[in-house]
Amino acid sequence: MTKSNTQSTNLSDSGANPNFDLSINKRYNLDKVFAIATWVATSFALLVLAILLIDVLTDGLGRLNWSFLTSFSSRRASSAGVLAPLVGSIWLLVITASISFPLGVGAGIFLEEYAQDNWFTRLIEINIANLAAVPSIIYGLLGLQVFVRVMEPITRGRSVLAGALTLSLLILPIIIITTRESLRAVPDSLRQAGFALGANRWQIIREQIFPIALPGILTGTILSLSRAIGETAPLIVVGAVGFITFLPQLSFQGLQSSFTALPIQIFDWVSRPQVEFHQNAAAGIVVLMIVLMLMNSTAIFLRNKFQQPR
Repeated sequence: MTKSNTQSTNLSDSGANPNFDLSINKRYNLDKVFAIATWVATSFALLVLAILLIDVLTDGLGRLNWSFLTSFSSRRASSAGVLAPLVGSIWLLVITASISFPLGVGAGIFLEEYAQDNWFTRLIEINIANLAAVPSIIYGLLGLQVFVRVMEPITRGRSVLAGALTLSLLILPIIIITTRESLRAVPDSLRQAGFALGANRWQIIREQIFPIALPGILTGTILSLSRAIGETAPLIVVGAVGFITFLPQLSFQGLQSSFTALPIQIFDWVSRPQVEFHQNAAAGIVVLMIVLMLMNSTAIFLRNKFQQPR
């Protein structure tokens, strides 16, 4: 610091550039203030998160056991469990991923690799970016009209399929944007080298571009699915119920049956006045967090696996 001040004084004295003020001390002080502000913001966020986690774990761990995981919902808090909502969330997750991943990745590849740069393409890009910021309740209203009412002969109304289609709409813009950004990060020299060797565009995408972009695409997809599994508002609008004492069949008829999910069940328990149901809600939150942690761990594993040197 002393040496820098001396150099600053020497430069000012020499008159090398009188219009330029180094102000080393002032800039270092501003840097310290900014560092302290970021530490305070980070510490505050971690403190709030720690308080929430401790409160949930304190209320929910005592209720969390095997019987809670394998029991259906009940009017008696001591007998209620999360079997139906847990299976319903897994059902929704699998169907949503099966619908949104091929559609989102395909749309991202087309827009980034095939589409021409014109006003129509730019209009689509702007709309996709705007759709990613639309509140989830709007998607719920759209799903209610399209998938529950218009497509009732196929979805049978308020069913697992209608809920999964609504959640697919919710995360589709995020997957498209993630896919485009991952493809854009691949050096353009690989495409030019492929064309120079006589390969067509699809061969270049399949053999060179897509495998390199796949870790980023998978990470974005699984993180968007993590958002979908925690959504409550669109599922309430679509018609998920809070009291179910059966599991959907593993068939197409099962997709057309009524369903519930962990966020719906937690919301139902929290809205009741009995303290015992609040403890059930805390235990349900713990189960939901474990599912989310498993999904995030899967994302990290897949990213590290495909990032290995080819």
